[in-house]
Amino acid sequence: MKLPVSLSDIVQANSRITGIVRKTPIDFSTTFSGLAGKKIYFKYENLQKTGSFKIRGAVNKMASLQNKQRNNGVIAASAGNHAQGVALAAALTGIESTIVMPEGVPIAKLMATKGYGAKVILSGQSYDEAYLAAEKIKEETGAEFIHAFNDPEIRAGQGTVGLEILNDLPEVETVVVPIGGGGLISGVAIAIKQSKPGVRVIGVQAEGAPSMKLAITKGRISELSTVSTIADGIAVKHPGEITFEIVRKMVDDIVLVSDEEISQAILMMLERSKLLCEGAGAAGLAAVLNGRVSTGNNIAVLITGGNIDIQTLSIIIERGLIKAGRYIRIKTVITDRPGALKKLLEAVAETKANVVSVNHDRILPRVPIAQAEIELDLETKDLEHVRNIIKTLTERGYNVIKEE
Repeated sequence: MKLPVSLSDIVQANSRITGIVRKTPIDFSTTFSGLAGKKIYFKYENLQKTGSFKIRGAVNKMASLQNKQRNNGVIAASAGNHAQGVALAAALTGIESTIVMPEGVPIAKLMATKGYGAKVILSGQSYDEAYLAAEKIKEETGAEFIHAFNDPEIRAGQGTVGLEILNDLPEVETVVVPIGGGGLISGVAIAIKQSKPGVRVIGVQAEGAPSMKLAITKGRISELSTVSTIADGIAVKHPGEITFEIVRKMVDDIVLVSDEEISQAILMMLERSKLLCEGAGAAGLAAVLNGRVSTGNNIAVLITGGNIDIQTLSIIIERGLIKAGRYIRIKTVITDRPGALKKLLEAVAETKANVVSVNHDRILPRVPIAQAEIELDLETKDLEHVRNIIKTLTERGYNVIKEE
């Protein structure tokens, strides 16, 4: 297959974006290497301008436009990160930009896109529906459409990440890359495979949006009816036709991770590395931590972005804490008389759990008269601590139900 983007295109893109786009750090992680049993290096694109790698492709695309294309302005569809990349790249080059975003886009990404100077239109419930609306506006206005992944200049720009990884970590054996439509992994795979064919490239998708994984398995693209994942940056129903061909030829494997695993990775990155990742940005780490990446000792994990809505973050943190055994909610029934609640709380205190909240309800129809249901929210240390709490309370005669 003749590739629509070559290594020389990526090298040219690198020269175009130098001085505009940050050369992000790649750092060894002692903590995560110990957890994974391999040498783990993070490529921090969450520290990139606009908070993700998308600015790379957008700047390269703007630099390639002719005057007539610039005069008509540009339009793009995006769930957030591509939107910000296009908006800033257009502003830096004096081009008017319009971005169509799904109606449920995180408010942080919406406000950031507007802040970079783009006109924002909300349409549809997913990236794919926003894309159709953007195509219609393109036909009406003549604006140049900037596709998030099915564009050679975009892919070449994203591929500069691969060049930086090879330059800064020549001993790399495996590179782990999240996949949405496939623009990033296509560019990275071309940069790496045409420079060092022996380096493995592993793609990661969310279980609730496995469009590229299914396409590779079936040997053809078929659109997903729905997508459901906290990793909105890779929630794509239909991968790119060109990126599909590149992935099929050059990517060694695609693995899936659950939302719970992504949540845990976000939480651990916050707690251990003091860095914020969005769902898509943490997908690669989730794959490594859960044993989905088994080959290579020197592994570069691409942290693609850090643009996450604060409300979503609070939910992710809570889910992650529950999965890690750091937070539990339990229910039990006690006799409704003075001292009974104190006795229960004293038993909890002996286990060294911290009580966050207590709800005492004596009027629930399912609770016998003269008894009360107690719901406790507890901060805990780990899963073993949770098991010890339940064991201790059970031995004291309490029938404990842990909410999952």
